[in-house]
Amino acid sequence: MRALVSTLAFFAFAASASAQEQPVALKDAPGRAVVEANCAGCHSLDYPRINSPFLDRKGWSAEVTKMIQVFGAPIDAKDVPAIVDYLVANYGKGN
Repeated sequence: MRALVSTLAFFAFAASASAQEQPVALKDAPGRAVVEANCAGCHSLDYPRINSPFLDRKGWSAEVTKMIQVFGAPIDAKDVPAIVDYLVANYGKGN
């Protein structure tokens, strides 16, 4: 009985492990590569889609600033405007 339970547990784990998540694809627009390069190293790229109903330019700017100042994201200052512009244009409140 114990062997049966162990075998079933193994197959259940193997089946769930083999079900791979699909990568999140950001909208194809200017700035996407900069966002992917700077953001995907720390968190999932579903973050913009999840927060799009709530954040406008001010909100996205604050989020990018928080990522840099609070979480230490290694984002070059020259990339910040492109990141914010992309997020506002494609995932800003109302998009």
